[in-house]
Amino acid sequence: MQPADLDVFDLRLLAALQREGRAANAALAERVGLSASQVSRRLAQLERSGLIERYAALLKPEAVGLSVQAFSNVSLERHVEELVHGFEQAVARHAEILECYSVTGEADFVLRIVAPDLKAFADFLTQRLLRIPGVRSVRSSIVLHRIKQTTELPLDRVGTR
Repeated sequence: MQPADLDVFDLRLLAALQREGRAANAALAERVGLSASQVSRRLAQLERSGLIERYAALLKPEAVGLSVQAFSNVSLERHVEELVHGFEQAVARHAEILECYSVTGEADFVLRIVAPDLKAFADFLTQRLLRIPGVRSVRSSIVLHRIKQTTELPLDRVGTR
């Protein structure tokens, strides 16, 4: 995907949306220096172009009873299309897996997993993740304390037209 052709107002608008996705167009207009109708048109265009993927509420996992978070490095037995595709499909079916990345290095995939407690995490690992066909090994790190987590992209590093 090519980088979007964004001007300074698009970047300001996107930055404001990243901080407060529920802001009204009038409030966004005030923050970025445009009229509410201009903001509305720009938002519609950014959504149509696929630049804005979706809107979401960010929940605190602990507040809903998911107090264990782990990063798991998964290695497959072999790198054949059938095993990789099967693994990716299995990952998509497990709600406990919030993110999955295909990576370089010692592991083939890195997963971010949540669970209510350590027992539930261990059960998920042994009863589900390790039973996916082709999984050779899983090495997990349990999060002790979150230092930084953001969904905001550094738009000040993006060039403008």
